[in-house]
Amino acid sequence: MKTTLSSIIRDPSLAPEGKLKIDWVQAHMPVLNRIREQFAKDLPFKGLKVAISLHLEAKTAYLAKVVQAGGAEVAITGSNPLSTQDDVCAALAEDGIAVFAKYNPSPEEYHSLLERTLETKPDLIIDDGGDLVTMLHTTRQDLLLGIRGGAEETTTGILRLKAMEKDGSLQFPMVAVNDAFCKYLFDNRYGTGQSVWDGINRTTNLVVAGKTVVVNGYGWCGKGVALRAKGLGANVVVTEVDAIKAVEAYMDGFTVLSMEEAAKVGEFFVTVTGNKDVITGAHIAQMKDGAILSNAGHFDVEVNLVELEAMSVSKRTVRRNIEEYRLKDGRKIYVLAEGRLVNLAAGDGHPAEIMDMTFALQALSLRYVNENYESIGKQVVKVPYALDEQVARAKLESLGISIDTLSDEQKSYLDSWAGHE
Repeated sequence: MKTTLSSIIRDPSLAPEGKLKIDWVQAHMPVLNRIREQFAKDLPFKGLKVAISLHLEAKTAYLAKVVQAGGAEVAITGSNPLSTQDDVCAALAEDGIAVFAKYNPSPEEYHSLLERTLETKPDLIIDDGGDLVTMLHTTRQDLLLGIRGGAEETTTGILRLKAMEKDGSLQFPMVAVNDAFCKYLFDNRYGTGQSVWDGINRTTNLVVAGKTVVVNGYGWCGKGVALRAKGLGANVVVTEVDAIKAVEAYMDGFTVLSMEEAAKVGEFFVTVTGNKDVITGAHIAQMKDGAILSNAGHFDVEVNLVELEAMSVSKRTVRRNIEEYRLKDGRKIYVLAEGRLVNLAAGDGHPAEIMDMTFALQALSLRYVNENYESIGKQVVKVPYALDEQVARAKLESLGISIDTLSDEQKSYLDSWAGHE
């Protein structure tokens, strides 16, 4: 179904460049290709409207086209002002998807584009960080009535959704895609791990080997960032507030320090927590001249830029996506991508093969919530294991890998408690 809505994009003439990008990722997303074929036959979203808020680059664009192939009228916006790619927006608009997104809009324009996406009156949503859900439950409650449910992409978004569910505010079901095995085990770990260093290396053009990298947070994203930093030859330090994760980082061979101590030795800093004030002015006051700060969490609040600016006597852009802050004592501190997601704002995001699994889960979860929204009710639910396994098996098949299956006798042995020897 092609939309009749008018898009709000920066430059329609960029469509050919965007189409090449989408064609490239499509060729490397075999699981999503399979789902698209099935959706085109079954039309699970026929007659429905779907609103999407995700980092708007080529892989996300292909997900939108898969949902469109399922019969939906699709409207899409970006979930981060600096990760939107204008050529991809133009290509989607040309293909009949309503696009409300531009690279680096003002805060006011960014908010209005998000709102414009919801004004298409969607039946279903795909969200990243909870922006659509939050707006629907605050300033645009008038649009709540028609929402059947949706799917959430990120850890940060799920935390917000669970808080809403806990206090009784959530008004429709949401599927926690981030908590699915085929999301956090691969997307969060290998996707974030690789794409963060793609963004940092592309932006700085500096060597990582031999330097000290401080990874703030040792969740699945932090594990990936630390692992790839180690592979690049860095000395890796991990900071944590969770004692169990701190022990895990230690057992994985990394140095574990408090942030107060890590601030003194780090040369690259990567925040991966989803929380605010992970790096504050007090930490910056202890840092080496030339320290490079980046964020791979979600919102641009992990590095306290207000405090950094107050400590500085000057600020200038020294390379694209690198801001130099000169402190009163002459030290220079560098911030990448304005403290926003370095892997998307300063790079192309996760590899296509990784997002193939994640977006396959998104597409299948959207179908699941549409078919079951009345029975699910107003709560946050997990991705059914059967969908997780379906994606994993499709991925293995695309790689030409076969695995074993249990015999009936083995299943009986595992299911019984008596007769084990």
